[in-house]
Amino acid sequence: MRVLLIGANGYLGRFVADRLLADPAVQLTALGRGDDADVRFDLATGSPGALTRFLDAVHPGVIVNCAGATRGGARELTRHNTVAVATVCEALRRSGCGARLVQIGCSAEYGPSQPGSSTAEDAVPRPGGPYGVSKLAATELVLGSGLDAVVLRVFSPAGPGTPAGSPLGRLAEAMRRAMQSGDGELKLGGLGVQRDFVDVRDVARAVHAASLSAAQGVINIGSGRAVRLRDAAAVLARVAGYGGSLHELDGPPGPLRSSIGHPRLDPDHAAPVAYPYPDGCGSWQQADVRCARDRLGWRPRINLEESLADIWMEAACRI
Repeated sequence: MRVLLIGANGYLGRFVADRLLADPAVQLTALGRGDDADVRFDLATGSPGALTRFLDAVHPGVIVNCAGATRGGARELTRHNTVAVATVCEALRRSGCGARLVQIGCSAEYGPSQPGSSTAEDAVPRPGGPYGVSKLAATELVLGSGLDAVVLRVFSPAGPGTPAGSPLGRLAEAMRRAMQSGDGELKLGGLGVQRDFVDVRDVARAVHAASLSAAQGVINIGSGRAVRLRDAAAVLARVAGYGGSLHELDGPPGPLRSSIGHPRLDPDHAAPVAYPYPDGCGSWQQADVRCARDRLGWRPRINLEESLADIWMEAACRI
């Protein structure tokens, strides 16, 4: 089976590539904007016709799209998350390759959830920010394309390679600095937020399973359990051997809360709208993952403590 992987050098894409390469039945071709891609192509600016010609030449059986942007203004997010997917869908419609499309979506498409609830795939999406809106628009394009396609709505990925701008990445960096300076008290904000963390390696397993399945529509990929960031901080402190105390700041959102979900915008971008939670997901998210179990035969295997240990291992190397 020839698989075309788009975005192989991204956070999720690297692990998806490793998982697919471990399958001897898979012939992998990486398409992306970087020099290290097998084929250089920018989905946000390239034409569907050019991509169609490439698909007809390579004739992949599956296309996995892990590409996209998590930071930037609404215009940039729309270009990389929506326009890019429109290019893929149009190229596939024109091509004679008949490839299956596995699109990586995001839980930000759902927006805020009722505390204590589990969000299933039939929930009405109400994204609370531009990132979620751009990803939801991409999902709608895929679902309305008439292609053999599935969208995996990934909740909060964790584990090795976690970006420093993510909640857990910022948490690990704050703890590293406290240990490096001998600070016996770590002051953090926004620890009451609860998210469904799923290990990035489990996400890669889900992508592999979706590539081989006939499942269509939207499928949630998460752990099925919301974890308070305060509890994740306590686990990380134990894993790191940090003996100091964790002090939660009151008042305005602190550095952790301001980064929940996705990194803040670069200074050279237009100022963002001040959403209560920058990922637009409110104080609670938890996935209903029964669909992934029933349709993909997939269950998460790696617990949060192992994910946090791997995050800390990388942070500790910077001490």
